[in-house]
Amino acid sequence: MAKYLVIVESPAKVKTIKKFLGPNYEVMASMGHVRDLPKSQIGVSPDNDFDPKYITIRGKGDLIASLRKEAKKAEKIYLATDPDREGEAISWHLLYALKLEDKKVYRITFNEITKNAVKESLKHPREIDMGLVDAQQARRVLDRMVGYGISPVLWAKVKRGLSAGRVQSVALRMICDREDEVAAFIPEEYWTVDALLGAKGEKKPLTAHFTGDEEGKIAISSEKEKDQITDYIKKEKFEILEVKKGERTRKSPLPFTTSTLQQEAGKVLNFSTQKTMRLAQQLYEGIDIKGEGTIGIITYLRTDSTRISDEAVTAAKEYITNVYGSEYAATSVPEQKARSSKKIQDAHEAIRPTDISRTPASVKDSLSRDQLRLYTLIWNRYTACRMNPAKFETTQVKIGAGKYRFSVSASKRVFDGFMKVYTESDDKEKDDNIVLTDLQKGMPLTLKDIDARQHFTQAPPHYTESSLVKALEEQGIGRPSTYAPTITTIIARRYVVKEDRNLFVTEMGEAVNKIMKEAFPSIVDLRFTANLEMLLDNVEEGEIEWKTIVRNFYPDLAEAVKKAEDELAKVEIKDEVSDVKCDVCGRMMVIKYGPHGKFLACPGFPECRNTKPYLEKIGIKCPVCGKDIVIRKTKKGRIFYGCESGADCTFMSWQKPVDVKCEKCGSLMVRKGNKLMCMNEECKHLQEMPK
Repeated sequence: MAKYLVIVESPAKVKTIKKFLGPNYEVMASMGHVRDLPKSQIGVSPDNDFDPKYITIRGKGDLIASLRKEAKKAEKIYLATDPDREGEAISWHLLYALKLEDKKVYRITFNEITKNAVKESLKHPREIDMGLVDAQQARRVLDRMVGYGISPVLWAKVKRGLSAGRVQSVALRMICDREDEVAAFIPEEYWTVDALLGAKGEKKPLTAHFTGDEEGKIAISSEKEKDQITDYIKKEKFEILEVKKGERTRKSPLPFTTSTLQQEAGKVLNFSTQKTMRLAQQLYEGIDIKGEGTIGIITYLRTDSTRISDEAVTAAKEYITNVYGSEYAATSVPEQKARSSKKIQDAHEAIRPTDISRTPASVKDSLSRDQLRLYTLIWNRYTACRMNPAKFETTQVKIGAGKYRFSVSASKRVFDGFMKVYTESDDKEKDDNIVLTDLQKGMPLTLKDIDARQHFTQAPPHYTESSLVKALEEQGIGRPSTYAPTITTIIARRYVVKEDRNLFVTEMGEAVNKIMKEAFPSIVDLRFTANLEMLLDNVEEGEIEWKTIVRNFYPDLAEAVKKAEDELAKVEIKDEVSDVKCDVCGRMMVIKYGPHGKFLACPGFPECRNTKPYLEKIGIKCPVCGKDIVIRKTKKGRIFYGCESGADCTFMSWQKPVDVKCEKCGSLMVRKGNKLMCMNEECKHLQEMPK
């Protein structure tokens, strides 16, 4: 009979860990949390000093009973939930749910699920870390107060079923703010001028880029300026003024953290944050590897540290030396990535393979296609981080044409270093392996051709899941465990839709964000939310008592909720009556909110259940067919402006048209910040907004 009981979170870990331990150990899973705040009520009372009211999660009764039964038999109980705040809190809840206060209970953690790591953790058991537990309790209570305090306001103002969250509301605001930036962006014209030059000893013409004049850099902002420059240089002689040769190195990348893994998997593999974390969880919890059995092949996936253990550094050096050569193996340890917004939780390592010699090729037959793609990304990045920098020979040439200056630069990779195994997705390095060997100062050049091109500055890009994760991390909002669920929630609530990787706010999202900004400005304030995260870190370190944060937070929230409720109570919110008759019963239909935004419904519900799409007119006629322009939505819910004729008319605009004609060509104008811009792509005339 087993003497010791080990409780983990998931059944996948049970299967993996059972193989590492002998018959004296029974391994069982808690299936995540066993206790939580009740769903039917807030579960936290300011009158009771914010003591949380925890209850057994519905459906977990039989599981808890079987865990209690095994716990009674065991001499020692090891709580082996995940090595983070959430895992620590689950262990603490298990302690009370299973009534283990009088038993020998130990907390163990491991950063990787391998035989050595699990057995080593059993040699170093500890007590439950109440700093971690209290930080998680504070987060849970704050989130509950925000959600249960604000959601009813959204129900009254917009529609039932909506929700507000402390972090999700900030993420929604960031997406809305970016949409406003894009809508307000006014493109600015600029030109580039390249001279194609013949040089002695060079087979191909050199492409020299215009940089400015003797005084410094010059930006070409109009066709007139471009013409002045090109007319001038056609008459001038080109001559090399300076040739500068040098060396440049490119540092190897840092290993993955949760955030950087989600970003890179999004860019390279087109994985959502949710999919990345699901696959990483599978690789961490255990994969049945042929010849090895079930084993975790990557380290813990929720981390913001780039630290690597000494044993892993030694193993990587040995592997790289044997496979690639000693000149590739790095001797220094990568520097910890700095983050000004918070203290890095350095208890974890970076995300890495548990064994660097377990190459993607060696486990190919044991993994699914997507598991293999993610593991390959992690393995390549980790191997690269333990390799030496890449080295380049560079040549920079300064060229004169009268008073104007041009430049040519080229580089040749002389040592590939880490680039032998890995290149980052956003690496813009153009290593064309050209070295300009025969160019010398004073050498004359022949003008073969001029390539002058018009460009326009681009609006800031819409957020993708990857870039939103990066922005959340840079702002200090959320933690490794929150990025994926936050994004998943705002998409599931239809506040945001995803099209071609980009995130766009929906009509529903705009309505929710507007209310949050007006009624609860501190909740959606980026700095305020980041400061709360720092306070939670202080709770973890034992520097602040968790209830202190809640006591300080609650009064302002309660006041804002009361004010919003009072203001809403003053205005009776009725359904807006449309000018469309119900074609079933003849009543005038009303405008309602649904999961996809506004729609028309018969007020005679439930006797009459007739509904119709709502086409909101903006008061402007279509320039193509003369009918009304209406607000429409894509299949996923992104707003655009089209003709009420639908597919019978070609008119379409992402920006809202205004009832002003272009002074140059007579086309409709759209609002761009505090100016108006012509919709005609060939015109793009800007004019002031009429008063």
